[in-house]
Amino acid sequence: MKKMKISIPVCVLFFVVSCFATGNFDAFNCYAKAPSIIKFATVAPEGSTWTNVLRDIDKELDEKSGGSLRLKIYAGGVQGDEKDVVRKMRIGQTHCAGFTGVGLGEVLPEVRILDLPFFIDNYDEVDYIREKFTGRFVENFEKKGYVFLGWTEVGFVYFYSAVNVKTVDEMKATKMWMWEGDPLAKALFDALDMSPIALTLTDVMTSLQTGLVNSVYVSPLGIIALQWFTKVGYMLDLPMADATGAILITKKKFNKLSPEHQVLLKETFKTHSDRLLKLIRRDNDDSLKLLKDAGVKIVPVTDEKSVAELKNASKNVRNALAGKLYPAELLNEMTAALEERRNGKAGK
Repeated sequence: MKKMKISIPVCVLFFVVSCFATGNFDAFNCYAKAPSIIKFATVAPEGSTWTNVLRDIDKELDEKSGGSLRLKIYAGGVQGDEKDVVRKMRIGQTHCAGFTGVGLGEVLPEVRILDLPFFIDNYDEVDYIREKFTGRFVENFEKKGYVFLGWTEVGFVYFYSAVNVKTVDEMKATKMWMWEGDPLAKALFDALDMSPIALTLTDVMTSLQTGLVNSVYVSPLGIIALQWFTKVGYMLDLPMADATGAILITKKKFNKLSPEHQVLLKETFKTHSDRLLKLIRRDNDDSLKLLKDAGVKIVPVTDEKSVAELKNASKNVRNALAGKLYPAELLNEMTAALEERRNGKAGK
């Protein structure tokens, strides 16, 4: 008698028979369907407030999906600067990312209106503007091929320097860093007649160490997380703008997820992004004390001429970028909303 040829590999056949024999079909389901892995990139360093919350999100997704939905987190800029991350998302090498305004602007330039200097003055106004305009941004991100998962932020930005800076003229004499490819920062520095040194975020620390730059702008939490505070001695006590941020996933990747995973992903990121905002604001306040303890001197701004020059240049930039970076109509609507809020007429 001829021996029957078995077409199914013996190991697979044994695995299937074992599942039926023991009634353990969970293992069979895992074998049959691999977990969905979302590649997530961020320039935030490992161990920072931002990445700690990301780890919490990954843990919750893992638990609630039974291991079938996970994040693979690439922190600290290992996927490159934010422009590099956007490029990788477009070709499918990366699926999801937490961006600052610079990266968001690569996707949707109009969102940079939220980063305008001396435009939105405090967190109350930040929250109010987001509440009124989030729907518009979410819709426009979708048109660009991205699903919005939640707001985050860097916090209010200050100038830091290795030398004591009290006036705009003294600021102009420093070797100021500018985030490479940031049209908003370039416009402001041009208006101030400054010649900053354009570098990617990942090149700043080395440049501070070598003396290529000696001045930077970032939030208190940001300068500690990035360790730049070890190379500066002074902080100008003048908040310039709230540096916004958000989390995006490509529609291509999102649409490949099951409906259950899509709901879980959105709900989990929404919950934790709201929590992250509170943590970032708290940690920015705490970071001011940490900077003082580290020997960084908080320099009060007493030169009214310099403040007026900064605010005037910022207003000129705001108007000059209307119709270029963002629609003039959007600037008018947001300006009116802020005036209503400041005058106590919002919602009336």
